[in-house]
Amino acid sequence: MSEQKLNRGLKNRHLQMIALGTAVGTGLFYGSTSTIALAGPAVSLSYLIGGIVIFLIVRMLGEMSVEEPVSGSFSYYATKYWGQFPGFLAGWNYWFLYILVSMAELTAVGIYLQYWFPDLPQWLGAFICLIIITAVNLITVSAYGEIEFWMSLIKISAIIFMIVLGSYLIFTDARPFPENFSNLWSHGGFFPHGFTGMMMAMVPVFFSFGGIELIGIAAGETENPSKTIPRAINQVIYRILIFYVGTMVVLMTLWSWDEVGTQASPFVQIFENVGVQTAANILNFVVLTAAVSVYNSAIYSNSRMLFSLAENSEAPKFLRKLSSRKVPVNGILISSGITLLAVVLNYILPGEVFMYLMSIVTGAVMISWALIILTHLKFRKHCNLVGTVPKFKAFFYPLANYFCLAFLAGVLILMLTMEEMRLAVMLIPVWLGAIWIFYKYKH
Repeated sequence: MSEQKLNRGLKNRHLQMIALGTAVGTGLFYGSTSTIALAGPAVSLSYLIGGIVIFLIVRMLGEMSVEEPVSGSFSYYATKYWGQFPGFLAGWNYWFLYILVSMAELTAVGIYLQYWFPDLPQWLGAFICLIIITAVNLITVSAYGEIEFWMSLIKISAIIFMIVLGSYLIFTDARPFPENFSNLWSHGGFFPHGFTGMMMAMVPVFFSFGGIELIGIAAGETENPSKTIPRAINQVIYRILIFYVGTMVVLMTLWSWDEVGTQASPFVQIFENVGVQTAANILNFVVLTAAVSVYNSAIYSNSRMLFSLAENSEAPKFLRKLSSRKVPVNGILISSGITLLAVVLNYILPGEVFMYLMSIVTGAVMISWALIILTHLKFRKHCNLVGTVPKFKAFFYPLANYFCLAFLAGVLILMLTMEEMRLAVMLIPVWLGAIWIFYKYKH
């Protein structure tokens, strides 16, 4: 396979921490603001239900990645097991998705820096981040892995610290039990907006989970993928339970859900509100690290997807160029260069750009996950025909596939009822049509 030209420089500890890090990003630290507003204390159930669905999907991708660990994974699988256009669609949609994610993360970097430097223009903080992370990705894949390892370690350590500190504050509350948990039900109930509110919160929840599939994308540059990929994927459900559900329960217990604003991360705001200023400063550093980390991974995954598309003659040949250190240099520069648009958007619309990007990203995420589910059905059908038994089986095939497809369709319907999300859903057929025209032009 020509993908072997890429250096397998990601070690087990890199993949483990990348898998942890992609589950904890801006979607949790900043995007959870909108999730809390929709669901109230029931936000923990939104993350739990959404997390189970995503875990089933990631297991499907994991099954294919263990059998064939290649760079740009599910674009390759869609082409091989489904057809030329599905592979083309999977690759270009994923690349477009992560361009938008990159822009959202750069926007978040600018917002977080203003917590300490209120006079720093939002666009300038985003631009500085872009330059530094592009340089890191141009060095070697192990440089990306090492930076991501340490940034993810910071995020994970901070989440554990927050849960421990938050639990301490809850259980040392002078009020008798259960009054110290009263924020979970005393401001409109556990379901202040009903079951519908909890389900509508699935939209920003799915934005939060976007990126977990990077485990499969990294398969082509992972040492011993048959062992490291299953181990990383199986930990996804535990991360979701601890980092999402656990943190939401702690946050909703510490402070009234309806007083969480949008001026900073809810994590930072809540610790400020309970008088722990040092913790708030630490957490702002952490959420800044989280945004930089996800931008780092977005540049990595985008360049590998472009490399994979070029290998399959679905993208210009110059994107196959590798540097002397075996990194796809042109793919990195193109992906990074396009995200300069985020710097411009932050200059023009500093207060609105994040929510716009989040809505469009969510629509693109839906397409990618649906393609993974459908490709897995084709993959398993092929395995049955040739008598192959996958080494790392997805759960509940094929029922889980159809359940997840129905769930994604339900979330899209919910998005149509939300004014700020409706445009993203309406743009999906336009986007699919544009990719089809691009495909026919190339062929």
